[in-house]
Order: sequence, then C-alpha cells, then structure tokens
Amino acid sequence: MEPEIEVILFDLGKTLLFPVHPWPGILTQADTALINILVEAGIITSDSFSPDEFQARLNDYYDQRNIDNIELTSTIVFKEFLSSKGFKDVPELNLRKALDAMYAVTQSNWQIEDDAHLVLNTLTEMGYRLGLLSNASDDRDVQQLIDHWELRQHFEFILTSAAAGFRKPHPILFQKALEFFNVSPFQAAMVGDTLNADIAGAENLGLYGIWITRRTQLPLDGDLEVQPHAIISSLKELPHLLKDIQLDSL
Repeated sequence: MEPEIEVILFDLGKTLLFPVHPWPGILTQADTALINILVEAGIITSDSFSPDEFQARLNDYYDQRNIDNIELTSTIVFKEFLSSKGFKDVPELNLRKALDAMYAVTQSNWQIEDDAHLVLNTLTEMGYRLGLLSNASDDRDVQQLIDHWELRQHFEFILTSAAAGFRKPHPILFQKALEFFNVSPFQAAMVGDTLNADIAGAENLGLYGIWITRRTQLPLDGDLEVQPHAIISSLKELPHLLKDIQLDSL
C-alpha cells in the first residue's frame, strides 16, 4: 500500500536552483567583496587577513555542521572569526552589510531550473500543498533567492536551517513542516538531491523520499547508502510519479 501524499516538501539548491559556474572562483570573489566592505568602513585594513583565511574558517564550520547538524549561522561564524583576529564588537550593521555583499556574489551564481515554475504550478493545480526546507547558513540569503526567482508564490511553508538552528537530516525541520500542514509523515513527500540530508532525513520520520539526480553524481557501482522510495532525473517527472503513487494507493 503506497502513501496518500498531500504535501510535497522541496529542497532548494540543486533541486529548484542550480549553480551556473564552479564554486571556488565564485567564493573567492564573494569573500573579497565581504572584506572590502569592512575595509571601506575603516574597521579593518586590506592586509588584516586574506579571503582565503575566512574561507578556511567557513570550511571548518561546514565540516563541523555536517557532523552535528547544528546551524550556527554565518553571522555568528563571521563575528567569531573577526574576534579571533582582534576585531571585537564590530557593529551588527557592518557585519550584515559585509555578509550581504558576499551573498550578492554567490546569489548571482544560482539559476532556476527551466521546469521549476511549471511543475510547481502543476502540483498546486493537482491539489498538493507545497513547502520548502533549505539547508543554509543565512536565512536572509535564502529568502532573497526565493524572491529573486519568484518562488515564494508556490509555497505555504518555508524554513531554513539558519532559522531552525539545525540542518537536515535533523528531524526538527521535517517535524515543523508536518506540524504546519497538520499531516502525518505518510501524507508527505520530500524532494531533494542529497541522499543523507533530504532523503534519509525524511524517510527516518516516515516521509516518502524522492531523490532527484539531475545535479547529482551517481555512484559508478550503483550502490546507494540510502535507498530512496523513488528516483527522478528532473522535476518534470514528478507529477507523473505522484499520479502513479496515488493510483497504487487505491
């Protein structure tokens, strides 16, 4: 017996949006933009630290959050980094302005999938309710991306790990979504590109896991550590898959 799905939850990056260019060069530009804001404000000098130093600190944070699934937010990490360099009590306004400059660069590297709006509209017309769960260290960054690509209209519920304090696969994000929609886990599906965060996180709670592989490197041996309930290679396959699931549930 297949589940009677009423709610579809989506990941954002590499599910609805995709990066146009490789990240290393983009991140160097982004970190440089961040530092330039503090230099212009007279808070640091151009030789106080390099973009590589801040990126290394961010990478350490990214490694740790993948272990404990705790999202400290980029603001906290940036503030701690500046403090370690001797720049304590930097005004919040300057911190935010610097982070906004950094994210303006990274946001320019994201592009919406060609089939995203069409599929989201189709699912709504089919009667599904839609939510968005995104792992990200800055809530403002995600909200700006959502508005830039006009995605907010599709979703009743949007939650980032920065706002929740925890990252997928931590159950709290999925639980908050289920509570909002007032549905049981078997009435919801999660669509995402990451097997551990999206699929295992959802399936551990009883949600239906749908792995989208369009932007994912598949293992050469085909051996998956996490077994999705279903696999799609593009968003446009999703409405047909859901129809099949509902037919099987009859």
